[in-house]
Amino acid sequence: MKKMILFLTIIVLFTNVFPQGEDSHQGKKAFNFKGTDLDGKSIELNKLLGKGPTLVSFWATWCKPCMEELDEYQKIYSEFKDKGFNFIAISTDNEKTIAKVKPFVKSKQFSFTVITDSNSEIARKYYAYQIPYSLIIDKTGTIIYSHTGFMKGDEKKVKNIIENLLAN
Repeated sequence: MKKMILFLTIIVLFTNVFPQGEDSHQGKKAFNFKGTDLDGKSIELNKLLGKGPTLVSFWATWCKPCMEELDEYQKIYSEFKDKGFNFIAISTDNEKTIAKVKPFVKSKQFSFTVITDSNSEIARKYYAYQIPYSLIIDKTGTIIYSHTGFMKGDEKKVKNIIENLLAN
């Protein structure tokens, strides 16, 4: 019985310390972050806000669901990029796999912004301990949507949210 109580206590504490999952950040202000894209250009979240919604996705080259998600997000980005929509894909690859990021992005011909976060500085701010992890931030800097994982069809909800934000 004591083991069961201890186990449940740990589960409750862990889920409160690391809030993640759908809408765990909804309604909160997004943390600003700075990074460098794969071409060496400086990127700052706050400088993108005000133009339209921004999708942020944490991913890694070794994560199969991440690859599927990025393929779908590329389609969304292509459709809405000229209407004020931004997309930043943040690679969480570490020093062992970071060298694979740029060749992977080039091979897939992704046109969205990719930055690296090999020390997980940005990921920690957003509690992105599981990937893929996505956020939609409106033009005022408020997190509208957050989601962990990817299953085919998830992109439809993301697309609908972005369409609604662009319409308003």
